[in-house]
Amino acid sequence: MNVHQNARLTPGGRALLARRVSQGWTAKAAAEAAGVSLRTARKWIARHRRGGERRHHDRSSAPRRCPRKVAAARVAEIEQLRRQRMTGPAIARTLGMARSTVGAILRRQGLGKLAALDPKPPVIRYEHSRPGAMIHLDIKKLGRFDVAGHRVTGDRQLGRSRRAGWDFLHVCVDDASRLAYTEILSSEGQLDTTGFLERALAWLGRCGVRVERVMTDNGSAYRSKLFANALQAAGARHVRTRPYTPRTNGKAERFIQTSLREWAYAKPYSSSAERAQAIGPWIDAYNLSRPHAGIGGLSPWTRVNNLLGNDN
Repeated sequence: MNVHQNARLTPGGRALLARRVSQGWTAKAAAEAAGVSLRTARKWIARHRRGGERRHHDRSSAPRRCPRKVAAARVAEIEQLRRQRMTGPAIARTLGMARSTVGAILRRQGLGKLAALDPKPPVIRYEHSRPGAMIHLDIKKLGRFDVAGHRVTGDRQLGRSRRAGWDFLHVCVDDASRLAYTEILSSEGQLDTTGFLERALAWLGRCGVRVERVMTDNGSAYRSKLFANALQAAGARHVRTRPYTPRTNGKAERFIQTSLREWAYAKPYSSSAERAQAIGPWIDAYNLSRPHAGIGGLSPWTRVNNLLGNDN
């Protein structure tokens, strides 16, 4: 039950009011103690005496009768046309009804948006059993700034930085352990993307992780010959996500969300250079000490060492 924000009485307070009257209080005294009018007190006292499981709850404001209610057959017809992917205005024109009436019926049926007609894809969760069996790569574009932005000042005009350009956050996340490697580079072109791949593979190698497969989206840099040659030299297989399906690369997408929340937007920065300097300490804490819910509350570093120890 949603109690109105200005309501003096909750169901418990109404029961207390009625109980006090049954114990000998006058209705006026009980009303004054509850801070309500005598008329309100008498209403709840009468409902209490009539009994019923929901006697202390508000009644529905919907009318008991609605003579002009749309017939069930017409509602079914509206639903049938909607499932043929007709828009609300088109349905209203076809049936000779008001657009507002058709829109209200569609919203009550949960069909207010055409997207509601499409079945939700099943959630497919997977996790490789050993570090390096799959790593996920992705890129997030972040605006550069040389003055504090509106997130700090609260003024979009005062915090506007013109022609500052973009930073590109390149991320690499190991599927099994969630161990992450990041760099902020000046572009998302094939040279920077391939260089990041090579440095990420080298860093993972120093952590004892040998990479077998690399998952990316279908960006042009990831489809370049330079990137393919780097993968071939590393002995890793390229796995691409389904087009227009970012959830396929969900671990990288989730890591980017976490990094934005806990690093990029976690505190006010005076410039993007200051923000870039802060990612180093944050990623170290992420890997070494931050508990990760997806791996049982362990840190990625603990998880990768546990898995590598089990492999040995």
